[in-house]
Amino acid sequence: MSKIFVLTCLALALLCCPTHAQHLADAEFNAAVAKPAYTKNGPRMMFDEAHYNYHTSTERYKPFVDLLSNDGYRVVRNREPFTKKALETFKVLVIVDALADDIDEAGADKPAFTPEEVTVVRDWVRSGGALLLVADVGPFANAAAPLSSQFGVEMAGRLIKDSANAASEGRSDLIVYSRDNHLLLSHPITQGRGPEETLKKVIVFSGQSLKGPDNAFGFLKLADSAVEVNDESAGADGGEQKTQVTARSQGLALKLGNGRVVVLADAEMLTALLGEPPEKEPIGMNYQGSDNKQFTLNVVHWLSGLLSEK
Repeated sequence: MSKIFVLTCLALALLCCPTHAQHLADAEFNAAVAKPAYTKNGPRMMFDEAHYNYHTSTERYKPFVDLLSNDGYRVVRNREPFTKKALETFKVLVIVDALADDIDEAGADKPAFTPEEVTVVRDWVRSGGALLLVADVGPFANAAAPLSSQFGVEMAGRLIKDSANAASEGRSDLIVYSRDNHLLLSHPITQGRGPEETLKKVIVFSGQSLKGPDNAFGFLKLADSAVEVNDESAGADGGEQKTQVTARSQGLALKLGNGRVVVLADAEMLTALLGEPPEKEPIGMNYQGSDNKQFTLNVVHWLSGLLSEK
């Protein structure tokens, strides 16, 4: 393999995920839960860290783990390949931005999971397990695609922008899903267990697009104004090669056999990060005016069976 090829692949990998640079967990994020779903014997949740995951439970995804732990889930880090025996005592499996190798390696976007692991996870879900699969643009989508395809979910892997539903001017990659713009569709995940858990606004941060099978419900529906960016070299918000997207989503829920699956197109929406200094803008659950914190809880509540099936 030539040195030029390796350097080219590295450049493309870094280009596909520009929003992740220097983002660190928000140490001041309030991960408290006023009314925990479980006060004892909560479901066991496996948090995968065996596949070169860009987000880990002690670093960028610590706010997620803290929140779900405070809600009563028993979170366990996984450092081994998936096997039937390893999964049998868990209710929820969380996989976030898995890769085949370190992100700065040319082969990072190859399948993150062996064929045996893919089969094990699919069969585990069918028998009653619950999978949360999260994959960002670029190498993450490519690495996770063989697993998502087991559930009929297609990952596009390219950045989505929507200037008509942007969270702020000049940031069309930050997309608002709300009751007002009719992109936050009615589903147990968006309704919650009562009025206090009903979502009004969810923000997606620089995500890709997803297309699910007929039995999947896209609760984060991409608008007709959304476009897929094929070339980001022209800058943050103009001059890129763009393609219209139709009938796609950034959040899907579906059932397989006795199990449940949620696939999300952006990892940052489920954690709480701070951007690059000096601004250190909030990214994720700490984004002012968003319901991303409750959204995170609702997603896992639906997976673990607390919310009724759609």
